Amino acid sequence: MKKLKPEHYQVLADCLEDKPITVIPLSRLKTGMCSVYTSGVLPSFSAVVIFDRYCPDELMGFGHDVNAMWNLLKSKQGWSCICVETEHAESLGNLIKKTTNFSVRYYGDIYHTLEQPVRYIRNESVRKLTLQDIKIIKRAPKEIQGNGYLTIKSMLTDGIVAGAIVDNHLVSIAHTYAETNRYTDIGVYTIYQFRTKGFAIAAASLVSKEIQANGKIPVWSCGEDNYASLKVAQKIGFTEVDRRIYVIPVPTPQ
Repeated sequence: MKKLKPEHYQVLADCLEDKPITVIPLSRLKTGMCSVYTSGVLPSFSAVVIFDRYCPDELMGFGHDVNAMWNLLKSKQGWSCICVETEHAESLGNLIKKTTNFSVRYYGDIYHTLEQPVRYIRNESVRKLTLQDIKIIKRAPKEIQGNGYLTIKSMLTDGIVAGAIVDNHLVSIAHTYAETNRYTDIGVYTIYQFRTKGFAIAAASLVSKEIQANGKIPVWSCGEDNYASLKVAQKIGFTEVDRRIYVIPVPTPQ
């Protein structure tokens, strides 16, 4: 077990195929916005655990050896779940239950792509956001200020951002969250009281349109019971292509 040095991140990235389920880890490896622990010697490895700087309690795991993966995990603190290949989730969960006083629950993570032209849906309150909108974004609740970049400025300059503005307040946002040579993952959030008004659909379709104009394939990932998100993805043309599973340790009541 060792912590991978940033200068070796590209070696690991070359081991992970560029596909919808690897957009986020590959993007973080490229930008250095992660910590990585490995078992085995690259380019071969039995297990890899990636701590995403922008979502540090939700880990990403790769590799075929669940014993090696658990050895990487059990000494680490600050994580609440790990997303792994579907075929390894139950084995890892059983190992956690066997060696700790935790029970385990499983939660599906669904990945979609948009490989046909987006169904672009307009909304008069939704537009692309630029550097002139930094103040309005900073005034918004934290959950709709975007994520995946070091600063709001870098999100606006290096990514693609669209939002719904009502009475000079940002109430919904869609933005690029992670990017590889082939794919771009999208993040979407709408303040609760402004949901079901078509803001998320319009913002997400605008961002997807821009991604496609740049020659890349939009990716949409969300939890298996996030029906609102699944509905938005379906309405603008996304189709499911893959799944992974969150393994979530749960303390056993005393």
